[in-house]
Amino acid sequence: MKRLGIFLLTMILAGCASSGGGGDGSDQAASNRSQESARIHTELAGAYYERTQYAIALQEIAIALRADSDYAPAYTMRALVRMALREDEQADADFKKSLQLDDANSGTHNNYGWFLCQRGRAKESLRQFQEALRDPLYATPEMAYVNLGVCSRKAGLVKEAESNLQRALVLRPGMPEALYSLAELSYEGGDYAGAKSYFMRFSQRASELGAEQLWLAVRIERKMRDRNSEASYGLQLRKRYPDSRETQLLLQGE
Repeated sequence: MKRLGIFLLTMILAGCASSGGGGDGSDQAASNRSQESARIHTELAGAYYERTQYAIALQEIAIALRADSDYAPAYTMRALVRMALREDEQADADFKKSLQLDDANSGTHNNYGWFLCQRGRAKESLRQFQEALRDPLYATPEMAYVNLGVCSRKAGLVKEAESNLQRALVLRPGMPEALYSLAELSYEGGDYAGAKSYFMRFSQRASELGAEQLWLAVRIERKMRDRNSEASYGLQLRKRYPDSRETQLLLQGE
């Protein structure tokens, strides 16, 4: 299951105000054309990013920034590409530049927070999710709550993690990412019945269970002493993901 640090291109591009300012009509028209060109090429970059065609995505972003060097979504898009390429220093700089140009963009705060969290800076990431959630017009606050919950857990803030994951479920009942994270959190806290309940709800909504999810299910059922379910999940793990780290752990009897 992909974590929803979750890149949503619409979140990056939404709410980008047109460049204001004075000047005559011809200047404004030229400015609008430049921004429209930047928007189009940033959208193209997003499409290539989603296909993991990162080199072409970077080319499109370069065109966008030549058209409008102050187009904040282009910097966010480039940050995401650089994050995927593990060019972390450059990605960090691009996120900061985007927020310098448009600090009100909740999608950028959410994505920057996820970047920080994924790079071992969980405590730093929390403020970014909180900034995203301050926007009453934020289209998908449940995603920021999930990310805030996941990263609070990484920061060792267990109560805060559970609270934020539950808030995500209030906003979007049955949200798979929240249910799975609560299953993990419950398992780690020794609440195995709760972990099983959350996992069952998650599995009913997930299109496919990955190796990580199946391994959690094996361990939950082992703690619940449900040998049949444990064996069933274990069989699925071995057959679907024979070369995974989780399968090796299973075979080693851990």
